[in-house]
Amino acid sequence: MAQWGEMLRLDLVQGRLSQLYERKFPRHIRHCLSFCIESHDWDSAAVDENKAAACFHALLLYLEQQWNRSVQDSNVLPGPDYPGMKDYLVRHFQDEPQNLARILSGCLQDEKQILASASQYQGRGSPAVEHQWRDLDNGVDELKRQIMEVKKEIRSLEVLYENHDYIEKTWQSKVEQYVGLAQSQAAVREECLRQANFIMRTKEMVLVEILNILKQAEQIVAVLTDVELPEWKRRQQKACVGGPVDTSLDHLQKWFTTVAEVLLQVRQLLQKLQEQSKKYNSADASGLPGEPETFALSLLTKLLANALVVEKQPVMPSIPQRPLILKTSVRFTAAVRFLANLPEFKCLLKVKPVFDKDVEEALIMNGLRQFAFYRDDSKVLDVDSPAGGLVAEFAHMSIKESKMKAKGSCENRLGVTEELHIIKFVTVLQYAGLRCNIEASSLPVVVVSSTNQIPSAWAALMWCSMLSSSEPRNLLLFADPPPLSWQQLSQVLSWQFLSVGQRGLNENQLSMLRDKIVDDPNGLIHWSQFKSESAWIWIEGILDLIKRHLVDLWRDGCIMGFVSRKTTQVLLREKVTGTFLLRFSESNKEGAITFSWVEHLNGEPDRSGGAVRLRQCCSITDDVLTLCMSYTCTLGPALTHSCKEAHVHAVDPYTKKDLLALSLPDIIYLYSLRAQGNVTRNPLLYLYPDIHRDAAFGRYCNTVNSAPKTDVSGYIDRKLVPFSVYHTPPSSPHLHMEVDPDASVEDHQLIQELYDDLLDLPGSPLSLSSYANFSDHYSPS
Repeated sequence: MAQWGEMLRLDLVQGRLSQLYERKFPRHIRHCLSFCIESHDWDSAAVDENKAAACFHALLLYLEQQWNRSVQDSNVLPGPDYPGMKDYLVRHFQDEPQNLARILSGCLQDEKQILASASQYQGRGSPAVEHQWRDLDNGVDELKRQIMEVKKEIRSLEVLYENHDYIEKTWQSKVEQYVGLAQSQAAVREECLRQANFIMRTKEMVLVEILNILKQAEQIVAVLTDVELPEWKRRQQKACVGGPVDTSLDHLQKWFTTVAEVLLQVRQLLQKLQEQSKKYNSADASGLPGEPETFALSLLTKLLANALVVEKQPVMPSIPQRPLILKTSVRFTAAVRFLANLPEFKCLLKVKPVFDKDVEEALIMNGLRQFAFYRDDSKVLDVDSPAGGLVAEFAHMSIKESKMKAKGSCENRLGVTEELHIIKFVTVLQYAGLRCNIEASSLPVVVVSSTNQIPSAWAALMWCSMLSSSEPRNLLLFADPPPLSWQQLSQVLSWQFLSVGQRGLNENQLSMLRDKIVDDPNGLIHWSQFKSESAWIWIEGILDLIKRHLVDLWRDGCIMGFVSRKTTQVLLREKVTGTFLLRFSESNKEGAITFSWVEHLNGEPDRSGGAVRLRQCCSITDDVLTLCMSYTCTLGPALTHSCKEAHVHAVDPYTKKDLLALSLPDIIYLYSLRAQGNVTRNPLLYLYPDIHRDAAFGRYCNTVNSAPKTDVSGYIDRKLVPFSVYHTPPSSPHLHMEVDPDASVEDHQLIQELYDDLLDLPGSPLSLSSYANFSDHYSPS
């Protein structure tokens, strides 16, 4: 239960944990069987049917043991429903235990990713955040305690009023009936006066306590509205562009609800004090200070005015990973939540969305497009089950462009994807003499007219998210956009891969991207450069490639991805024959992936000096070779280096269309080189640096794991096999293979210069025919 227990200890990840298991696997079964689940290898079971069956039966046996133990313990309180869990597993997975293995394997991997992202986020200030949240929890709990004490004191005050009134009226009537009691009338009046003074002091103490509660509430309201709520909005803005942050509203809703409840109770208690004074004709009935009432009303108004938030930003269902991009006449959704979740407010608030509220003048002056909703989409805030929040979901929103333009409006200085707009959700709260205008704004949205504009629109939203983090939003940001530092841009680029492929970019990958994107000496990237150059389009194509075909491989680190040809040569040159790596094509803007591998003529890096290779390639005798090596101490090392040079090859990149026909793991397993005589071999043996191909890709490969098809139609089963035609001996293969041309030419020039020098040596035994034989053998194909 180590991993599961760590997940439960982190409040920040509970929202993501609920989303992870929603519609995948019952969370309560994961909780009750956490020890048993984490003690089995579900990764292996996901690709091995026998292991999957064994793990499945192990779960059933564990459930039966737990059920027997709970029966023997004879607990009074009901325990977990072990028979129900067993019935669920049998009903859903008895016939397909491998499906259960795949689900649990994926969930456990996702849990690790959530924990990693949570630790990464918390590492940037977790102790301070947790300390502040603990202070808020303690402050809110203290408010609740104090208001309960004040309630008790007001009830006691009511009893004092009743006793005082009873004594005063009873003794007055008895004095009138019995003249002899007149002697004690002075004593009675003195007692009544003493009680009245005690009541007065008690009331003053109650008012002081109420003022203290309001002062504490003032501090908490300031923290909620000026610190915590803006910080949550900032986290949500990061999450919209792929940031690994938690956007759960549980804490905020708890704090807003409790403080609002306390402030409402304060107003009720102040009203109760006034009613008591009037009822019992108290001397201070007209002198009750109005400061607490005004103070409480102002705090409650401020709190409720900020309690409406856009919980789900506008998003088109067709592109859920690209929120805040809208298209005219296309449906999109959004949701708002009222954080003061009190029964008094249920069905009391009617929320209406308004497009570009209060910014029409700015849009008109800058010639920007104007839009409006097709219809009135007003919704009433109701209880959202099972979370229990006051939520309104707008599921069928759509906008249209307003064709009318004001006279004298300026020409549009911005492109379509540079126009920023907002949607405001407005409502009015009227309750117990309180009237409050409430509104919440969406993050800036971009309205496109074509799906081809989505990549450019997303680039604008990423740029905006890193620069515009406070309200009111600068909707004319791109009229004069500030530059981004590489640190800012690299962070948001890494988030894209984290959100799409569950793994961000490391320092080496970011360094390669920096070389492609940044040319400013100060390390700044300007918007005009980023939007006009093809770097982002290339990255967007790779993101789409990962999302469609490579999620598992990217998540598990099998793809190096962003590595140049030159770096590939350096990395593979000293590795054993058959070592390969996966990298993205730098020339294909649609997104493509290739693999590069290394070969040596003797099957491994020649660390002995290259003499054997030289002798084999050029038919040079031992005497000639000895003479070459001994002529000069400077010529020998150069000859050694050139002879041990490895061949690094790269296959023609595979596009999305290619990967639709055959997955990349299958391609790696089936790929072969065909040499003269139809001799075939697979050159891909070890994933860089030294991981065997089976260990790296065996679990993903359908060709290796799938059982042969049963022949029911009379046809013989066939497979799509990728191959390249390969000349012998290998140097620069044709067809689907490519070798870095710069490296080939460089090697050839080095050898040619070397032997030109040898031929010029006095008494050299090398003949012109030997040199021709050597140079022809090494010339590029």
